[in-house]
Parts: sequence; structure tokens; C-alpha cells
Amino acid sequence: MIIRCWGARGSIPVSGKEYLKYGGDTTCMEVRTKDDEIIIIDAGTGIRKLGNSLLAEGRRHYTMIFTHAHWDHLMGFPFFKPIYEKETRITMYGCPFARASIKHMISRIMSPPNFPVNFEEIKAEIIYHESYEYLFSLKSVTVTPIPLSHPDHGLGYKFIEDGKSFVFLTDNELTFKHPGGLNYQDYLDFSANADLLIHDAEYREEEYRETKTWGHSVYKDALRLALDARVKKLGLFHHDQDRTDQSLDEILADCRKIIKERNVSLECFAAYPGMEITL
Repeated sequence: MIIRCWGARGSIPVSGKEYLKYGGDTTCMEVRTKDDEIIIIDAGTGIRKLGNSLLAEGRRHYTMIFTHAHWDHLMGFPFFKPIYEKETRITMYGCPFARASIKHMISRIMSPPNFPVNFEEIKAEIIYHESYEYLFSLKSVTVTPIPLSHPDHGLGYKFIEDGKSFVFLTDNELTFKHPGGLNYQDYLDFSANADLLIHDAEYREEEYRETKTWGHSVYKDALRLALDARVKKLGLFHHDQDRTDQSLDEILADCRKIIKERNVSLECFAAYPGMEITL
């Protein structure tokens, strides 16, 4: 299983010299299975470059799943060039928090007067599968959803292939239980012994005093989860829109300092576009 990051920024895309290292595109992840099947997680602005890469590779068939329906996880979809190719086939898995069908969740961002091309004009074949709240399989990979603690609900996922596990928990507030969310212990159990955990780590402690209940975690809480769950690798994710490269480097250095003091084996990094991890 290969995991690639195409966008790790939270809330809104950003640009500027202070964001070059960790990028400005919003959430989009790619999972490649051992059979070279393509799974796309979320359609933030990072999906634009992914689409260009897939077209260059000559790939037209994908599975797409979503964590939730907030704009920063959907806004890149109209710029995903494969949807304008009739050879493209996308199998989409819906979510119980969309409040409507998966088709409605996606198509509304292209509804007039918001976008010049109507959703009905795209040429790709899209196969819709509605809400999956329990374990399901995508050929060689099993996928287990878990409710996120986030406003308007959401789902995190665990991907397992050949005994290797990747847990993806973006937009998850570990120290505040939103309606539909779970307790810290539930996320610990879900992440236990994962080979890779990528978790929301948007805030510093002083920032969280003003942003509690907004649906995101302090980076030290994400680190605590990884340590308690004894995961092998932790990726800090959903970087705040004002978080500069320098500030992220400082956060990462603090995490590594804590890990060293604990004398445990945990690899910690901040996710960035272009990142690739093989499990």
C-alpha cells in the first residue's frame, strides 16, 4: 500500500513564500493498493495536481471516498480534469453526514451561479454508493470508517492491506466531543498499533483557547494519541491557514523533543504535497 499526499492545508488554500515547504493545497490523499487500484480521499484543491498526474499516467478508473462535506474537502472537484474525459470512471462512496445523496453533495459546488460548468455536463461515468458506516472492502484493502468529532459530522478511515494499517483522522477534535463524535479512548482503540496515523494537528495550545469547538486538535493531543496508541509513524495534518513553514518546523521539533524524552520509537513528520509512504 502506497500513501501519497496531494494537499494537507486546512480550511482554505494558501500561497506565498512562507508556505513552500508544506504546501497550500487543501485535503487530498491517494492510496495505491498492491493491485495498483487507486483510492482518492477527499477532493480539496490538491486533487487538481492529482488529476493532472493521473491523466499523464493514462489512468482513468478510481475509487473516491470523503471524510465530510465542508468546502475545503470538496472545492477542488471541478478542477479534477479526469471528470471531463468520457473514458473516466469513478466509484464514489457516500457518507451519512452529507444530508443528501453523494451526488448532491458533489454537484452543488458546480451549481449556478457558483461555477460556469454545470455538473451534468461532465463526461465521466460516476457510480454512486451511498452511506457506508461499517467495514467494507475495496478488493485487497479493507476500509473501516469511524465517526469524527467535528461540526456537521464526518468519518475517519482505517485502511488495512496484508496486515499493514493506515489510519486517517483529519478534522477530528480529540478534547471536545461534538454530536455524533466519540471519546478519546475510541480513537485510541481505533488507531492502536497502526503503521501510519495521519491526524489533524491544526492548533497550538494558546490558539486552542479561542478555537475550541471548531473541530480541530492541538498538535500535542495528536501526538499523545499516537504515543498512547503505539503507532509507528505519525503525520501531522490539516495545517492552519496561517501556519508558516517556520512555525510548522517548530511544532515538529517540539514533537520530536517530546518523543525523545519519552524514549519511544515513533517517527513524526508534518504532511506535505508530494509526500509518499509505502507500507
